[in-house]
Amino acid sequence: MELNFLTAISPLDGRYRHKVDELDLYFSEFGLIRYRLMVEIEYFIALCDIPLPQLIDFKKDNFKVLRSIYEDFDLTDAEKIKEREKITNHDVKAIEYFLKERFFQSGWGRWSEFIHFGLTSQDINNTAIPLSIKDALINVYFPILYELRETLATFADEWKDIQMLARTHGQPATPTRLGKEIEVFIARIDGQTKYFGQIPYSAKFGGATGNFNAHKAAYPDIDWISFANNFVNEELGLQRSHPTTQIEHYDNLAALFDNMRRINVILIDMARDFWSYTSMDYFRQKIKKGEIGSSAMPHKVNPIDFENGEGNLGYANAIFEHLSMKLPISRLQRDLTDSTVLRNIGVPIGHSLIAFNSLLKGLNKLIVNTNKINSDLDNNWVVVAEAIQTILRREGYPRPYEALLDLTRTNQKITHESITNFIENLDLSDEVKAELKAITPFNYTGF
Repeated sequence: MELNFLTAISPLDGRYRHKVDELDLYFSEFGLIRYRLMVEIEYFIALCDIPLPQLIDFKKDNFKVLRSIYEDFDLTDAEKIKEREKITNHDVKAIEYFLKERFFQSGWGRWSEFIHFGLTSQDINNTAIPLSIKDALINVYFPILYELRETLATFADEWKDIQMLARTHGQPATPTRLGKEIEVFIARIDGQTKYFGQIPYSAKFGGATGNFNAHKAAYPDIDWISFANNFVNEELGLQRSHPTTQIEHYDNLAALFDNMRRINVILIDMARDFWSYTSMDYFRQKIKKGEIGSSAMPHKVNPIDFENGEGNLGYANAIFEHLSMKLPISRLQRDLTDSTVLRNIGVPIGHSLIAFNSLLKGLNKLIVNTNKINSDLDNNWVVVAEAIQTILRREGYPRPYEALLDLTRTNQKITHESITNFIENLDLSDEVKAELKAITPFNYTGF
């Protein structure tokens, strides 16, 4: 089953494979089978705990052996299931048969029909998939996103006192501070990550059309709704949706993907800003020996990590958007369109992780070029015009905005000297003139 990276169609399984290896356990075919096995086995154990009369003599000592089937699950086991699937042409049924065979091998054959008892495939899929997503986000996605956030926080603190010319509409604007501009992205990321704790990992569990018809027919005196609530909510750690059709609503899953998409949009914005600062020479990049920026221009050191990040984030968002728009829609009690789409959940998460790592790499290459930043400030004394006209308003000076407009809208460059001359000719007290002259592009940075 070894994959030749050079012949892989998807870059996640080819060029970028080493960057997303951690997702194998959650979103590969192997991972999906393992999570399905886990749900099937935990469901059987839960039936024993009711207990069903026919399972009352199944020894609890066997539970550890049962759980080892998914805990020790390996590629050999997965290949056996895939071979069965060639015959059944049904992936979940192949897992059921695999488990029944293991039951017979362990001498538990008389209990084997309680594997997948009363269930439909979606009871397994709609619990296994949210479990895999939950674990992948906790173990892989959140740690890298947090590392990115903390890297930004480190730079925001390190660069908090660096005055910088702002640009609105691409033009020189009221000065700011480099660290503060990074804090903007931190606040935006924090504003979205808080929603993760508010979006449930929802799961459907209720039989062929969500009503426990088969369960009730076989055991009418058991409260199957309470059983399912406890199994899904307490044993699996998900939140059971009720009522449902044959499948999960996917509304909360759509909300999760939309949340991840919004975070990616913020990071695209950030990547473009850092790309722009680099093109303006506000940042230089650490040079790694042997790396080539251009096949034709030896001098080039390109901001490729921010470009790679932007490209992968955009691609991830296209898939996230399709997932969140398609999954909540299903004809009547169920159609199969969700099945093939669900298998692609790892794709946008994988491209998001590639982007996160690219952005981290790009950030850690940056060297602040304070000479260029200071030079731009010194060459743009025009930006203090806002401060001067605001103080003139305070002093009741006639038409202050228009006075500064006449000064700044000439074709002549506004310099420290021209600003000083303008202030000197104003009909103001020496004290106010001194206040105005003290304003420079380097100290007009607000809070």
